[in-house]
Amino acid sequence: MERNLTYQLGRSSSEDLVGYTSPTSNSPAAYESDFYYPDLGINCDPENIPAFPSTFFPVLYSLLFGTGLVGNALVIWVLTVFKKIRTMTDVYLLNLAIADLLFVFSLPFLVQYSIMSQWTFGNAMCKIISSAYFIGFYSSVFFITIMSIDRYLAIVQSVYALKIRTAVHGVITSLVLWVIAILVSMPDLIFFQEVNDHNQIKCIPYYPDGNSSWKTFSNFEVNILGWLIPVGVLIFCYHSILKSLQKCHTQNKYKAIKLVFVVVIVFFLFWTPINIVLFLDSLRNMYIIDNCQTSRWLDLAMELAEALSFVHCCLNPVIYVFVGEKFKNHLCEAFRKSACFLSICKDCNAFNGHSLDKHSSLHTKSSQSSVVGTVL
Repeated sequence: MERNLTYQLGRSSSEDLVGYTSPTSNSPAAYESDFYYPDLGINCDPENIPAFPSTFFPVLYSLLFGTGLVGNALVIWVLTVFKKIRTMTDVYLLNLAIADLLFVFSLPFLVQYSIMSQWTFGNAMCKIISSAYFIGFYSSVFFITIMSIDRYLAIVQSVYALKIRTAVHGVITSLVLWVIAILVSMPDLIFFQEVNDHNQIKCIPYYPDGNSSWKTFSNFEVNILGWLIPVGVLIFCYHSILKSLQKCHTQNKYKAIKLVFVVVIVFFLFWTPINIVLFLDSLRNMYIIDNCQTSRWLDLAMELAEALSFVHCCLNPVIYVFVGEKFKNHLCEAFRKSACFLSICKDCNAFNGHSLDKHSSLHTKSSQSSVVGTVL
């Protein structure tokens, strides 16, 4: 977990224990590592790179942890206790919230690591936290992608969708996606370990025999599975959805169109920078980028892009759940029942949620027959 899990997904080339001079930094975000280019005989000593991340990131990650925890926990609470899991979409929303929580789970450890500059939780926790980080990342991206396919089937292939858009099929698909996420994260579970580096205990990937090809492979794995394929699916699905929405003449048509654009733009905004930097890092691993100054600024860009990508796990509940009218009705119901229970009000017995459930049921039926309602 060196330099915040050795950058996004632990793929920093300057601090993995492969073919370089190990750092002796006071902070994982201080950019005081050396990068050695063996073919050129160059030892790149860092200069004065901005040090603000060492104080900025602990604060940011603490805020993201609180926001992500509350938002995704609310989604799970409402879906499992009040709304119940009845459709394929519900199954995907639940799994997306779980994936984001798994991703968020690593943030307190990053905060501690950034402040103390030491890994103090042991080798087992090093592997567990790094694995949770990567599994959460991949599963979150996978469920965003499958939800795009789900909306595409419901709107563009509505006749065919009636046969396959069931909760059972959603559970089966979700299990498959979790297995894939775990499999592609296995190298991190294997290589991440607690290491004593210049009297500093760190949680970083250790590649045997100085084999840097694993690092390059990991970067390209993220680029392809975590960005290229999902982006292609999102563009195809939502382009088809937009064409279908343009044929509708309902009141919420433009609201649905705006939501489609928000989903695509947010994904591009928060995941493209880190993938670009990871690609450049792969070029550095292969010594195609061998400029010392460029390498220094690539370190800083990696930190900033990683922080930007973390924000996405806090936005998923807002984009996919809280904007929906049906979910907002259930959320209001949940808060009303909880408020009544906590206050032990006299009128609680009179409130049983029948009126709200009836309204939600009617809304659900009308939405299921509406293209716009499927998006919202």
